[in-house]
Amino acid sequence: MSERSSTTARALAVAPRGNGAAAGELGAGVRCAAAGRVHEIAASAGDPAFIDRCVRQYAAAGFGIPDEAEVRSWRNSWPPLLEALVRAGLSDLQLYLEYGTPGGGQRLDAVLVGRAAEGALGLVVIELKQWQTARVLDGLRVQRSDGLVTAHPVHQVLAYGRFFEFWRPKTAPVLDIRAAVVLHNADREQAEALRIRDGEGAGVPVVSGQDLAVQGAALSGRLGCAGLASPTVDEVGAFERIVWAPSARLLAQVGDALNGQTTFALVGDQQHAYVQIRALVADLLEGDPQGAVVTVRGGPGSGKTALAVRLLGYLMRYQGQSRPRFVTPSGTLRAHLLEAAGGHGQARDLFPPVSSLYSAAQHAGSVIIDEAQRMARSHDRLAPALAEVLRKVPLVVVFLDERQIIRPGEGTSVDELRDAAQAMGRTHHHLELTGSFRCNGSAAYTTWVDNLLYGTPTPWTAHHDYDLALSDDPFQLQHWIEQATNAGHTARTTAGFCWPWTRTRPRGATTLPLDITLPVPATPAGPARTWKAAWNATDTLTDPDGLPLAPHNQLWATHTGGHQQIGCIYSAQGLEYHHAGVIIGPDLTWTDNHWTAHPHHSHDPKLRTLTPDQYLPYALNTYRVLLTRGTHTTRIHTPHPDTQQFLNRLIAPAPAN
Repeated sequence: MSERSSTTARALAVAPRGNGAAAGELGAGVRCAAAGRVHEIAASAGDPAFIDRCVRQYAAAGFGIPDEAEVRSWRNSWPPLLEALVRAGLSDLQLYLEYGTPGGGQRLDAVLVGRAAEGALGLVVIELKQWQTARVLDGLRVQRSDGLVTAHPVHQVLAYGRFFEFWRPKTAPVLDIRAAVVLHNADREQAEALRIRDGEGAGVPVVSGQDLAVQGAALSGRLGCAGLASPTVDEVGAFERIVWAPSARLLAQVGDALNGQTTFALVGDQQHAYVQIRALVADLLEGDPQGAVVTVRGGPGSGKTALAVRLLGYLMRYQGQSRPRFVTPSGTLRAHLLEAAGGHGQARDLFPPVSSLYSAAQHAGSVIIDEAQRMARSHDRLAPALAEVLRKVPLVVVFLDERQIIRPGEGTSVDELRDAAQAMGRTHHHLELTGSFRCNGSAAYTTWVDNLLYGTPTPWTAHHDYDLALSDDPFQLQHWIEQATNAGHTARTTAGFCWPWTRTRPRGATTLPLDITLPVPATPAGPARTWKAAWNATDTLTDPDGLPLAPHNQLWATHTGGHQQIGCIYSAQGLEYHHAGVIIGPDLTWTDNHWTAHPHHSHDPKLRTLTPDQYLPYALNTYRVLLTRGTHTTRIHTPHPDTQQFLNRLIAPAPAN
């Protein structure tokens, strides 16, 4: 970034777009919706077009298009903050709104930069909340007035501050990192309830709307800005030129969590692939100008994710200069990986959302993409963001299974990735994972599933390899899941997306709507009944005391209470559990000696309008995924009588509960 002699000229250059600045004028370490001196942004905020410019800059920064709620929060929260900063005498500090960390894993509401004591740069990270009240559940969580349980805002802003601590390279300026929470709609009593008095977070101010009304130095102190002076142009430039990367401390913490667990031990073709990729990394670091694209293909349970995570751990610990990123289009898998990272908030930038691929293409030296078959396409071609990664990132490792493509407009293939890499002048390497580490390591079971769905169905005879049985009805299946859970195992039921899914619920509700209904006909043993169940929860469901009743759908497979809801393909793909119940819905039936698809039974709007022939491969792939989640046992049921009868000829009945 070129230096300017005039502070005003430079501040205008990095103020919200529309003042004539190009995106490239911001330093390499800066992506945001608005940037500049406080007084200049405050003056721009009075322009009716200010928000429109911020929306454009937000998109240009690679954050996507902000939704109406996001823009509304800007309109509500920015003016009181800007007015307070001016009244506090902080007009000449540098301000960034919606500051994005590398990879887009986090966006900080506001970051102030000033000159602190002894030559350090003072950074104040501000979390803006529109809340009035929130109830503290424990040291890390609060429950908002609308019932949503979320992170305590003090710990949230502390985690943002740690980003600057853990990702600051040794050559960067010394940073004096501070944090504050601003509740501009709350009064002092309401803000006081959220202040932390002991331990971590005790020094973080929680500022109410009443606190913002004071003047001068008192207000500056309340905002955590005491003693900060106006930074020079050179100091702001030095901050903006920082290339944030994980420090040794973060590498040790997260690397240990991801690389030091025995569950990630690699064997067979996994180990072969790992060694091959490490050799490629060595070649690239020695200056191979071409770069490489590696595709790794494997079926369910072949260890793709375990290998991908092990590779990330290696890159983090031993090749940190490659600035690795792990991207997956599966929000469920990403949520579990973040949890597995040991709770380090700053690790979110190692696992950026798939929407940040453009940013990864610009900043990362190595990118691992897992579950690539879920990647969205663009006009039946590779998504532009994925193509950009293939073109620019020196090492790209793509893990995929073409038989797990489950929706139109998604997916890619090894052949397509190879052709794209070669057209871009990149070398392409392909590796296959043929083993099975799920389903009790039973290659016989995964082969049986593939024959059932894509080939010639055969009776299940390899009983010593894997426990597979057919449940008579959903009540029997549900009872089996309950028994397994009570015995201390993870047990889950999934179903085809063949019933509506009510995603909203009344405020204060402590139950989920029973959207799934299956009639069970009368038998000699009992009368006709109707089985009802709920889909997994869109958001965490808690009781009035804040205790979880049902986990968020992304954590449904592993968190307490998930066995009481039904998962679908979108909550199960990429995950596993001990015991798997599978309900094959009415969208797929065995009719006239072949599988027949019925898209009108689907409740996925992208699928239900397809023809039966178009829908069939997606239905088969979907049930292949669901049938291969169980590590030890699978129980199957279908409400379609002919299909149940067909399966009864192939699979032994489940033992009586």
